[in-house]
Amino acid sequence: MKMQEADVIAAFAALSQETRLRMLRVLVRAGDKGMAAGSVSEAVGASSSNASFHLAHLERAGLVTSERDSRSIIYRPNFPVISALGAFLMHDCCRG
Repeated sequence: MKMQEADVIAAFAALSQETRLRMLRVLVRAGDKGMAAGSVSEAVGASSSNASFHLAHLERAGLVTSERDSRSIIYRPNFPVISALGAFLMHDCCRG
């Protein structure tokens, strides 16, 4: 997967906020099983409404995905996009 410049800008904009960066790090550690929104919120010390706002921002940027599971929403890292972002930095941006 190769990222377009607009997608890279959106991803970096999402990650430029401390709570969202912490959320992504928590979700990456959780792996493919993901985490419920409430658990992510607890892990980073955010209120549930604040967490919902930030998780939605990460999802719009393509860095996470969500899936309803009964009464919970499970968030998962979007590893192909995260990897493509790293590849952009290492290859497309920095030629190496």
